Amino acid sequence: MARMKFLCDAERCIECNGCVTACKNEHEVPWGVNRRRVVTMNDGVPGERSISVSCMHCADAPCMAVCPTDCFYKTEEGVVLHDKDLCIGCGYCFFACPFGAPQFPNGPAAFGARGKMDKCTFCAGGPEADGSEEEFKKYGRNRLSEGKLPACAEMCSTKALLAGDSSVVSDIFRDRVLRRGKGAEAWGWSTAYGGGKQEQTRERKQERTQEQAQEGKQ
Repeated sequence: MARMKFLCDAERCIECNGCVTACKNEHEVPWGVNRRRVVTMNDGVPGERSISVSCMHCADAPCMAVCPTDCFYKTEEGVVLHDKDLCIGCGYCFFACPFGAPQFPNGPAAFGARGKMDKCTFCAGGPEADGSEEEFKKYGRNRLSEGKLPACAEMCSTKALLAGDSSVVSDIFRDRVLRRGKGAEAWGWSTAYGGGKQEQTRERKQERTQEQAQEGKQ
C-alpha cells in the first residue's frame, strides 16, 4: 500500500503561491482559512528560500494524540483526516501541530468558539461517501478517489511541490539532488519535470559520451 507524502524542494520554489490558489479554488476554502501557505526564510538576503507548507500527514501525528474527541483518523494510504462532526473546536490540535496546519474559521477565540477545525486533506475528502455533496461541503473535493494527485502539487509550475507515494517522491528528489550543479545538461525537460526512465537513461548516456569525448581530447 502506498504511503502518501508531501515534499517541497526549496531549490525550486519561486514563491508564486500557485499551490495556495489551486487549493482554495479546488475546495472552495472559506475566507480566512489557509490549508496551504508559502513560507519564505531569510527574506531579502542571500540564501533566501521559500517552501510550501500544509499538513504533512505525519506518521505519528501529534494532533491525533491530543484531540479529546478522537476526531482524527488515518487512511490506509497514511493520510491524516478528521471528522468535523466530532470536532468541538478546542484548538488543542493547533497548538500541538509543528506546522500550524489546523485552521479555524472564526480565528482566535474562546474555547469552543473557534468553529470546526479545517486543514489539508491531501485531496482525500472525509468520512462521508466519496464524491458526495456533503463531503465536498465539509472537506472539499476528493481527488484521490478519482485517481488524481492533490491539486496543489499538480499546479506547481516548477514542480517544487511533490505529492504521492513516499518511495516515488523520495526517488525523484534523490535524483534531483544528484544532478544539481552539473551544468546545463542537468536541466533537460525530463530532469526538471520527472520524465520517463527511458528518457532519463538516454540523457545519462549522452552525459557519459560527453565525458568520454572530453577525456579523449585531454
